[in-house]
Amino acid sequence: MSFLDPGDPADIAEGLATAFVGRHQCTPDAVAGAPGRVNLIGEHVDYNAGRCLPVALPHATYAAVRLRTDDVVTVASLQREDVWTGASRDLGPGAAQHWSSYVSGVVWTLREDGLDVPGLDVLVDGRVPIGAGLSSSAALECSVALAVCAALGVDADRDFRADRLVSACMRAEAEVAGVATGGMDQTVSLLAERGHALLIDCVDGSTQQVPWSPESAGLRLLVVDTRVIHALVDGGYEARRSSCEQAATILGVTSLREVEDVPAALSRIADPVVRRRARHVLTEMSRVGDALLALEAGDHESFGVAMTGSHESLRDDFEVSCPELDAVVETSLEHGALGARMTGGGFGGSAIALLPHALVAEVVQAVRSRFHHQRWPAPAFALVEASAGGRVLDPPSVRPSLRSPARP
Repeated sequence: MSFLDPGDPADIAEGLATAFVGRHQCTPDAVAGAPGRVNLIGEHVDYNAGRCLPVALPHATYAAVRLRTDDVVTVASLQREDVWTGASRDLGPGAAQHWSSYVSGVVWTLREDGLDVPGLDVLVDGRVPIGAGLSSSAALECSVALAVCAALGVDADRDFRADRLVSACMRAEAEVAGVATGGMDQTVSLLAERGHALLIDCVDGSTQQVPWSPESAGLRLLVVDTRVIHALVDGGYEARRSSCEQAATILGVTSLREVEDVPAALSRIADPVVRRRARHVLTEMSRVGDALLALEAGDHESFGVAMTGSHESLRDDFEVSCPELDAVVETSLEHGALGARMTGGGFGGSAIALLPHALVAEVVQAVRSRFHHQRWPAPAFALVEASAGGRVLDPPSVRPSLRSPARP
């Protein structure tokens, strides 16, 4: 079986620094990595002040940064040939109209937040599949934020990350890249701990580390990238978010988290589409509570039931699934998974399945066969464990002669 390889962080940092030298004839000031994520449960509740339970992936995005003495900003990637160049004084909404907006947006928000960020060169290496619903955008934002802070000599400890970097990366995505997400992705990418899921209470952004090691019970978490490109900028995400805001206005609450009597609240929403959207959010909030109780009791079977219920609600009420995601969930359950669900914003992307280790090969083969029968592109697979959040990596061992204080 072939699974997506996250690579060794030290080796990736070394290769990225070497590539940086090849482009700029000098070493980077800092290299940092930040992971993508899968959300175990609690989907589309982050912007409704609910609770969600993501884990950080071993797959990460890495950024090498070097400060300049002028006002120029360059952004490049090992995965692309194009290079974006601009002036730091011109950064902000509308400054970059493609993937580099996630990078330039972070530089802008850090400056807006008071950091003295000059011009700089940025080179990234992404190991989180793009468009797979695994939050490659947040991984990019957070890796750049950590690398810039390290280059500036700023100690980005846990408090600094929670108080300033999460919001800076959220602003970059919302105000520059144009996707107003709820903050779950950036929070877990920066604050996750190995062997734990991160319970995020989106009322106030508070977090709690929740032990997550299904491997100790003979289980594995399988991620299946359907290869259906997931994008949040095509209007579907904003439409769902708008429906939730409409529901809250109808119910006279600031957020759907405040609703206590769910049947009574739903009966007050006349529009059937808005009612379905609200029903997903309200029942999903309840499922998060059930899932947490199941984890506390070591009851993975009940946790799996909550996962599957989440997918059914996302499919039927929130309508953000697709035939490929449904096929992964159905096939996984048919072949012994305890639970399965789409993960992320939907409209494509990835699904996850919690299943006995002994059944991994069978499920992978069954999913492959179903995709082949449907004449869909072959899916990709990853076995993942809960990993740590972003970190600055040790300076790579490139040629000493290239280590100099000179700036371009």
